[in-house]
Amino acid sequence: MTDIAPGLLPEGLRDRLPPEAEAAATLLRRVIDVTAAHGYERVQPPLAEFEANLVGRLKSARAQDLLRFVDPVSQRTLALRPDITAQVGRIASTRMAKRARPLRLAYGGQVLKVRGTQLRPEREMAQAGAELIGLDSVEAAIEMISVAIEALTAMGASDISIDLTLPDLVEALAQGPMKLSSDKIRDVQHSLDGKDAAALHMLGADAYQPLIAAAGPLHSAVERLRGLPGQAVLGPRLDGIERIAAGIGGRATITLDPTERHGFEYQSWIGFSLFVAGARGEVGRGGSYTVVHGDGGEEPAVGFSLYLDPLIDIGLGREGRNRIFLPLGTAAETGQKLRAEGWATVAALTMNCDAQRLGCSHVWTGQEALKV
Repeated sequence: MTDIAPGLLPEGLRDRLPPEAEAAATLLRRVIDVTAAHGYERVQPPLAEFEANLVGRLKSARAQDLLRFVDPVSQRTLALRPDITAQVGRIASTRMAKRARPLRLAYGGQVLKVRGTQLRPEREMAQAGAELIGLDSVEAAIEMISVAIEALTAMGASDISIDLTLPDLVEALAQGPMKLSSDKIRDVQHSLDGKDAAALHMLGADAYQPLIAAAGPLHSAVERLRGLPGQAVLGPRLDGIERIAAGIGGRATITLDPTERHGFEYQSWIGFSLFVAGARGEVGRGGSYTVVHGDGGEEPAVGFSLYLDPLIDIGLGREGRNRIFLPLGTAAETGQKLRAEGWATVAALTMNCDAQRLGCSHVWTGQEALKV
């Protein structure tokens, strides 16, 4: 006998019960429907892969999230995916390597991490999104962000906001207009992530301090950044940001934090976080990156991932269908007709079945639907 209570689950894992489980399926379906309408074809990678292959496609921050185990069949170490994006990259660079570019792929499924965070203690999450592989242009970024906004809107989200970042900015500036030795770049990046001007001074990187103050609403942030030295690096990136903002229009509030890198370690020139009213923390993120091929070659890509759990937690996707109780003796044709009209029918199987106890909103009287 086990000493673990039958209803107890490991820390960070949970059951989704009605109506949340149905809401999860509804939200996933809406993301897939929106991406499919934009030409993104769905792929479904496995929950686990060989550890060596998965680690090779994850940056160090993600590799630390791997939950590993030994496969009794192959006797090799497998790992459960903490993120689906890397798997989509594997599919694009192997099984679909000869498909025309740009390649548009969509996905949805569960991911599992070794541990959660203080803000998001859940270790298992539902992730859905899309990847455009073969391009990382401004136009590709506009398409990706637009599709993400449309998917969030289809799920019922409101007051969408986007925080843009330029993940490779410090590295680019360090090579030219704001020279840094290679051993200082990472420390400067960490200091900027923490908005620590004193640490920048200690590193002899005072020239980077204005980047901290530049963060904020898009237009004011861009204006501040255009006044800084290093426009050979900053200028083209800011031009791209303004084109992205114009492409998004008024569908979301846009802010810019030019040096935010936490969670964007594998992004290249553009990254973005997505937020919606009522949800705790970000509900999605994305940006440009590179897909590594087996021969060592790389190709550009841009994509986004949405995390469905915080959206479920604020009640999205729970509209559901009205449940109508069918008393004993109701003709099968009646049930078929009601289901075709969008009802969820709950048929009585015994005389003791009760509409209210079975969670029905209506009862079929034989002639019409009567509200319970």
